[in-house]
Amino acid sequence: MNFVLAVHGAPHNSNSGEHAIGFANAAIAQGHRIERVFFYHDGVLHGLNSQVTPQGENDLCKAWSELADQGIELAVCIASAIKRGVINAEEQARYEKTSHTLAPGFELVGLGQLVAGIQYADRYIEFPQ
Repeated sequence: MNFVLAVHGAPHNSNSGEHAIGFANAAIAQGHRIERVFFYHDGVLHGLNSQVTPQGENDLCKAWSELADQGIELAVCIASAIKRGVINAEEQARYEKTSHTLAPGFELVGLGQLVAGIQYADRYIEFPQ
């Protein structure tokens, strides 16, 4: 089965990211495929490279990067991301900022990527705030 996941909650005030990572790892272990994880609203903060994980907590950015290493697309909504300061090198230049803040393995995309993913997935699962 092919899944597309959407994460809406921020890593620091929601368990949506941990639940989504757990689901993705369990699905992969059972032979399913995660086509794409779409980060929307405050969920885009999972792709912020400047976060420091408190001692004793899971490093969600690292866990997402490990999923990306397995070929899973980590798609960050560009409109939500820019409003929250999550930008890649292209947007850094466009908005004349001093640095980019998008973590490796993540990519900025439009909402159309979510729609396209849903169209071809067997299941779409949201992890709300």
